[in-house]
Amino acid sequence: MKSSGKTSLNPIKESFGNKANLKLVLIALFGATAGQGVIWYTGQFYALSFLEKILKVEYTTAYTVVAVALALATPFFIFFGSLSDRIGRKKIIMTGCILAAILYIPLYSAMARFVNNPFMLTVFVFVQVLLVTMVYGPIAAFLVEIFPTRIRYTSMSLPYHIGNGVFGGLTPFIASSVVAATGNIYAGLFYPISVALITFVIGSFLLPESHKLEIERE
Repeated sequence: MKSSGKTSLNPIKESFGNKANLKLVLIALFGATAGQGVIWYTGQFYALSFLEKILKVEYTTAYTVVAVALALATPFFIFFGSLSDRIGRKKIIMTGCILAAILYIPLYSAMARFVNNPFMLTVFVFVQVLLVTMVYGPIAAFLVEIFPTRIRYTSMSLPYHIGNGVFGGLTPFIASSVVAATGNIYAGLFYPISVALITFVIGSFLLPESHKLEIERE
């Protein structure tokens, strides 16, 4: 497209000034990357904070639990990415979001109950990271596929970076603040659960499936 002069001269205007494309940007944000972001940061960062600061698990044990869970779950990024090539991105991302909303309270309750059992703690964190792989494995391909080639890089940057940097990045801070304000060690989960549910609803009804779209289109 670049060699034939078909690239956008003003990708920001085309991405966010065009109502149809702006709508797609917002659907991608609230129907995919916001939920993906909070699930990612809950499973990999808030889980560690919960172990160390709330359950008072010894520093080395907490980091070992998370490190082992991450190592065991990492191959599933490839698995769910590959699976999304065959059955679609949307199904896997939405399944990860609804499972996170359903399982977070039971998982964190179990972590508190088995606080002195590193093996079981690793299992519970592994399940959380498995949810991360479900929403994160397909997300890059999905964002690439849903936007036109000429404005793709600009269009996908907003939902990806706000979904991860803002919705996801604030998860440990918001969750820890809610726990401190309420005194309820599980109250912080209200934030990732709420965002995951919002993403599930918006994504289920408005998110287009992308895995069969032509990748090179204007």
